[in-house]
Amino acid sequence: MAGSRKKLGYRDLLARATAAITTIAPEEAPTLQAAGEAVFVDIRDPRELEREGMIPGARHAPRGMLEFWIDPESPYHKAWLAEERLYVFYCASGWRSALAAEVASQMGLRCASLGGGFTAWKAAGNEVATNEIATRVSGNDVAPRG
Repeated sequence: MAGSRKKLGYRDLLARATAAITTIAPEEAPTLQAAGEAVFVDIRDPRELEREGMIPGARHAPRGMLEFWIDPESPYHKAWLAEERLYVFYCASGWRSALAAEVASQMGLRCASLGGGFTAWKAAGNEVATNEIATRVSGNDVAPRG
């Protein structure tokens, strides 16, 4: 019977995700990025990028397309998400990126989430790409390849 299954709320999902993934502190992230050890992936909505900017050098993968962009069998697959790299996902607060990192890990990527998200990145005094740059970078093509 359908009623016998326990319903999970967002807190349950976040607790499960954060227990399963690595979280990178915003104070450690610039060193990791400067060493070329990681690809930072902004999963926020394009409007957030345009309004707030983004981490310089980060790639953009809209959260709603992430699974499709990761899977090589998907017509939407992006080759840059198939490299043997560490992917550090981030959103505004770290919630969406924790869930994204958990899913991406299950799909075979080596990944982490930026603790506290872009808000914590900015609060730590880290560099932010201008809105003009963020707008240009966020113009990803979501049409299927082929």
